[in-house]
Amino acid sequence: MRKTLVSLAMLVLMPLFANAQAQSPEDQAKQLRKDINELEKRLDKVERKSALDRVRFSGDYRFEAHSIQASIPDHYDGMKLQAGLVNTIFYYGATGQLPTGLDQVNQFVASHYGDYLYFTSNLTFAQLKQYMGGFPPQMQAGLMQMLMPAAYTKGYDVNNSILYTSRLRFNFDSDVADNVKFAGRLAMYKVWGDSTAVQVFNGQSNSFDIDGNTSTVPNSDILRVERAYFDWDNIGGTALYLSIGRRPSTGGPPMNLRQGEMRGGTPMGSLIDFQFDGITAGYHLSDTSTLRLCYGRGFESGFGNGQQLQQPADRLKDADFLGLNWDIYNSDEMLIQTTVARAFNLTDGFNGLIVLPNNPITGAPVGGPVVMRFTPSANLGDMDIAGVVLQRRDGPVDWFVNVNYDKSHPNGVTGPFGGLFSDPFEVPKEHSGTMYYAGARYSFNDGRTMVGAEYNHGSQYWFNFTPSQDDIIAPKTATRGHVIEAYVIHKINPRFLVRLGYIDYTYDYSGSGWHIGSPKKLDSTPVLGFPTYDKAKMWTLSMTARF
Repeated sequence: MRKTLVSLAMLVLMPLFANAQAQSPEDQAKQLRKDINELEKRLDKVERKSALDRVRFSGDYRFEAHSIQASIPDHYDGMKLQAGLVNTIFYYGATGQLPTGLDQVNQFVASHYGDYLYFTSNLTFAQLKQYMGGFPPQMQAGLMQMLMPAAYTKGYDVNNSILYTSRLRFNFDSDVADNVKFAGRLAMYKVWGDSTAVQVFNGQSNSFDIDGNTSTVPNSDILRVERAYFDWDNIGGTALYLSIGRRPSTGGPPMNLRQGEMRGGTPMGSLIDFQFDGITAGYHLSDTSTLRLCYGRGFESGFGNGQQLQQPADRLKDADFLGLNWDIYNSDEMLIQTTVARAFNLTDGFNGLIVLPNNPITGAPVGGPVVMRFTPSANLGDMDIAGVVLQRRDGPVDWFVNVNYDKSHPNGVTGPFGGLFSDPFEVPKEHSGTMYYAGARYSFNDGRTMVGAEYNHGSQYWFNFTPSQDDIIAPKTATRGHVIEAYVIHKINPRFLVRLGYIDYTYDYSGSGWHIGSPKKLDSTPVLGFPTYDKAKMWTLSMTARF
């Protein structure tokens, strides 16, 4: 293009060259260089404008102030219990006798500390399971009776009177060809005063920095790629399309209503709110109906995990999922959508960076806030999820109802954190869970002001893939219990809005947001691997500028 423009410009400049023949050669050369430099500057401006016109930019900046009040119930500290168990096994292996009390164990460990360090540094979870399996049930019961009192923890409050966050998002898209489009999003999300990018694990599913939530849970001032994908439409002149890349899989319906936003993601947000890389093959059945077959990868075992150092029998399988997402009917007034998916070869966690306060095998405190690269240790089985949502707009009212279901298919394996819905030393069994979710939003003042309320309830074995859900306490739709939310949104102008929200969690069972570990009734003084909220509530003031 530049060569063509230069040629045309030279034709335009020919009369000037003819008039310059009366000038000296040096003057002609200077004038020619000046004219060419001026032309180059003009062409640079044209090309820069042309490039910018090909890419469309938008974005938003959001400030939030939160006030949180939460409580942890009476429980037995699972990490202290684990540490006591490991120490007792060390005592029993060295003496051949069971101790009369925990003090006797601690004294023995102190007097043989070198041997103890050698024992714990080489202890594997498989060995720990073997030791426990060698104890008859009566002996196991006696051990627990001895260890439990020292692990008892009285309930306490966890309050944060004021917490500030900033979130910045850049959206960009481009028409690559007549039927090919590209879209992307970069995001920065941080707590004021913290850009460490790694959090101390507190038992909640959003305190673990993994691929699925890097830009949707506060971590640092780093811009990260939340989305990057292309859409290839009308393949072969048909209604078939293909989309590949980092998927638009966060902020899906009906989660967008509570934020005053348009639909932000393809899958149902109460089932899947998870950043992942994958492929979607879709077919537009009609102007109001689209059927999609979706594939994604949650864990790649063969790269970056040192699998080459493992024997073939010890290597993990990739964790993938395959699902069907169908917008049965989608118009400006109504959406009916269903999602059915299966996650294959689920692992006991996902690759990520984390600060673990305790060693999950020995239960002992980890010295210092050490940043660790977490790598899964076992494939646990498969998981089915399914749901349907009806979302409507009737005059000034937007409302929805949503029902979801999950079912586990364990393979019998457990790791240091447990198996599918089972504790580390249990035999996993199949379990299923349900969740229902409803809400409504009323708009008045010419749509500038919106008032809304939502309610959701999850059963004992409820689980969904929502670590990216934008709830600073924990993903609300993952709750095993119920959540009440109310909010007011006011648009000061179309691109600047203020939101005041209140959310109240009541947890009935432990392990909300996790597929590993056995859910325990929280009012029964349970054994908890990590502290779990029984109550939590939060006020949030938001201000969002969209550009």
